[in-house]
Amino acid sequence: MAAALIELAGIERIFQLGDSAVHALRCLQLSIAAGEYVAVMGPSGSGKSTLLNLLGLLDRPNAGTYHLEGRDVTTLSAEEQARVRSERIGFVFQSFHLVPRLTAAENIALPMILAGIAPAQRTQRVVQTLRDYGLENRADHRPDQLSGGQRQRVAIARATIMQPAVILADEPTGNLDRATGEEVMRLLEALNGHGVTLIVVTHDQALGARARRQLLMEDGALEHDSASPAGGKDANDANDACALPT
Repeated sequence: MAAALIELAGIERIFQLGDSAVHALRCLQLSIAAGEYVAVMGPSGSGKSTLLNLLGLLDRPNAGTYHLEGRDVTTLSAEEQARVRSERIGFVFQSFHLVPRLTAAENIALPMILAGIAPAQRTQRVVQTLRDYGLENRADHRPDQLSGGQRQRVAIARATIMQPAVILADEPTGNLDRATGEEVMRLLEALNGHGVTLIVVTHDQALGARARRQLLMEDGALEHDSASPAGGKDANDANDACALPT
């Protein structure tokens, strides 16, 4: 089996709403190997988005550790986390999250600019990436001049331009028609076929079924893991063993 890319141990995320503490994640234990294709599913409020934000270093847990490629990233400073996020994690969102005033080429180049990559190298890589994603004729178009499928292709190109270890996709087909959504999923799955770890958060059962591993979240806990012989029981037992604050 491939080495673990992601290791979560005792992860808790608690939000304070007035006088109430909301346990968005409850002492989560999770291991994802390099190259896996994982779907995270569950009803609204189950903890899917919170988990995605933590995996993407957009949020910090209240307790527990998160190791990415063997490194404990929960102990890093905000600046160090931002660098890891820029270099090792790619994001694909339902709403694309492209910068409206930038062209397709400029949106794709943005992570390299933030990483300080030289202009000549940026240009070379952007030209090749535009060609790879069939966007060479849309390089100078802003997002409002692109179709939904083209915008998502730009978003995927931007997410992969730094050759990340993992892609986190949040409802990547949610704003697309069926045919365009299928095209987007084929692009993401092709990246996974080349060794990139793919984690997809979705409400869509059919989309989740495409993944080789399904995780079902419920009330902030891992209710079911298709990779577990016990159907997730081992994860639940681990969660039960954690001491949560009251």
